[in-house]
Amino acid sequence: MMKKSPGGSYFPYYYKGGEIHCLKYGSYYDDEASLFNVMHAEEAFVLSLNRAMPIWVDWYKTVISEAVLQEFVNSMERVQHRVSKLALVGLRYGDRVRMQRIQKRLGMQLPQFRFFRDPEDAKTWLVHEG
Repeated sequence: MMKKSPGGSYFPYYYKGGEIHCLKYGSYYDDEASLFNVMHAEEAFVLSLNRAMPIWVDWYKTVISEAVLQEFVNSMERVQHRVSKLALVGLRYGDRVRMQRIQKRLGMQLPQFRFFRDPEDAKTWLVHEG
């Protein structure tokens, strides 16, 4: 029986012969409190895994404030040893630039990660080697 993560994603999510974990941070619009609650719950869930996994993050329809970006980067810093690859989907160009600045300011080393517009491209990249 498949279980669900705190954000409502099936875990593990099987895709093209591989497994990924989906973090559904999309559709929160400007409700930062609810988004932060789910982020913290997902962080605990990821930390409970006994292995590193590729992770896909859905950002569609969520307002990306400076506080949201900062909290996300902080969360990824805390779980980075459980993340083998990271695909971020649905961020606008300006959000991408702001996220990279925060990451550099913290001196954080995220695992291999990329930004995507299309979720299918992101998931395909996550399950393929390299």
